[in-house]
Amino acid sequence: MRRSGDTASAPLLRLTLLSVLMGLAGCGFRLQGSASVPRSIALVRIETSDTESDFYFGLRKALLAAGTRIDEDGHDESAAVIQVLTDSITERVLTVSALNVPTEYELSYSLKFAVTSNGHELIPTEAHVLVRDYSFAESALLAKEREKKILSAALAHDLVTVVMRRLSSL
Repeated sequence: MRRSGDTASAPLLRLTLLSVLMGLAGCGFRLQGSASVPRSIALVRIETSDTESDFYFGLRKALLAAGTRIDEDGHDESAAVIQVLTDSITERVLTVSALNVPTEYELSYSLKFAVTSNGHELIPTEAHVLVRDYSFAESALLAKEREKKILSAALAHDLVTVVMRRLSSL
């Protein structure tokens, strides 16, 4: 048994859905992690002293996902250069127990970078610091060490996102 209002609501539902989808497409909505970079930095060389850091690996992965080629050997003069001047993690004690045992730490990830292309400064030197704290318990030493590694990787990922947003804004 059909009600007379059901046939009229189907086209209205389709029209509403189409309007929402067109609105999302028109406002520049993109899925997270799908940053695009301008053609001026289609070829990039990453200059850093630490090629084993979480940030370096994350930046390489994000650049490749955005369609950028990476100049591994550094022979192409037309490559944009991302200079990673500082890429470091520091840890400091925030609180201690009555027995002078640390109970909370602060993890800071510092990044300083600049971007140049053909001798022109695209992004002047910028410094970014992200901070997170975590609790510590000696009884869960292995778990807390794992938590520290996860937090530092998350901070590096967040900094990669910052850099990719800056690159996409060029």
